[in-house]
Amino acid sequence: MSAIKIHLDAAELNPVVRLAQTLKVTPEDIAYAALNRMMLEARTPEAQSEIIHLARAKANNLPRWADSAGSVHAYEGMRDCEPERSKYSV
Repeated sequence: MSAIKIHLDAAELNPVVRLAQTLKVTPEDIAYAALNRMMLEARTPEAQSEIIHLARAKANNLPRWADSAGSVHAYEGMRDCEPERSKYSV
């Protein structure tokens, strides 16, 4: 069987794990379901645009459903923010 590996930051993996636990499935089941939904919509210009946009944006940005990774405010003289759940995730 062929394999596709998905590399996720902790901020991305945590909501996937929470959703899997809520549904009593594995994180791999969540990834497969997401791929299934995308592939069913892949012929639409909107889906193609989203794929291209995410491919370019993932290097510098977390998706909206990811937990906050926290942020450093040293340049503002503030303490670091604590990571928190995204309002878009479980």
